[in-house]
Amino acid sequence: MTTATADPGAPRDRGRPWSLSKAAVNGALVLATAYTLLPLVWLLTAAAKNTGDLLGGRSLSPATWHLGANLHALATTGDGIYFRWYLNSLLYAGIGALLCALVCVCAGYAFHVYAFPGKEQLFGLVLLGVLVPTTALALPMYLLASELGVVNTFWAVFVPSLVNPFGVYLARVFCAGYVPGEVLEAARMDGAGELRTFWSVGLRMVMPGFVTVFLFQFTAIWNNFFLPLVMLSDNRLFPVSLGLYSWNTQTHAFPEYYPLVVTGSLLGIVPLVIAFIALQRHWKAGLTAGSVK
Repeated sequence: MTTATADPGAPRDRGRPWSLSKAAVNGALVLATAYTLLPLVWLLTAAAKNTGDLLGGRSLSPATWHLGANLHALATTGDGIYFRWYLNSLLYAGIGALLCALVCVCAGYAFHVYAFPGKEQLFGLVLLGVLVPTTALALPMYLLASELGVVNTFWAVFVPSLVNPFGVYLARVFCAGYVPGEVLEAARMDGAGELRTFWSVGLRMVMPGFVTVFLFQFTAIWNNFFLPLVMLSDNRLFPVSLGLYSWNTQTHAFPEYYPLVVTGSLLGIVPLVIAFIALQRHWKAGLTAGSVK
């Protein structure tokens, strides 16, 4: 009686392990998506609830909607102080991120194009700045601002937002990938000066990097909380993040602030969503530049 032996060259049935691994990956993606979207769904529904619904745990219930009343209360509380905070955040983040992106691209362009003594050592200091957490710099910046007499002013929060070591590093990487030396040399041969070459040729070519640095810095400044907390005491200069925090600290004594904090938080993410949607074409091009280089 002979025993059948398996042919070592025969293909193995791998369908079942593959389907299990596919189901596991899809399940993990579903959980990650739910984990990401659930806070946003809660914020959308909770912004339309009154104090009783929020304290009673009915934030996700579709039964009652008070979004109009919440927006009216948000606009009238403190003589409309919330929208002053909103304007402050737009100034801090919008102008600050724009100027910071320009400074970073200029610095990255200079590090990429020009050769000067101590270039790599100076760039090493920039990389060292990336490793220093911003919270560790808050106290030294406060002491410096105090010496300059700008504590509790717009400039105490605005000027530090113009510096971003990671943005300089990122801009140099983008310049290395987007700005070939032959194009710059051709512009110089045509009679363009260094500033004209940068503004008309280099900046145009590295625009995806400019937009990427702008979006990163805009998000960082908009969500910045600790630096304004240290620098500011006048609530008329608060950004949205610090203003909502000040309201949230009063909710134990004044529960009517709960809907204001939640509705204000919902409005607070609108500029971020608009910025990413409006600039996503340039941002995606910047993120995928390395894969097609």
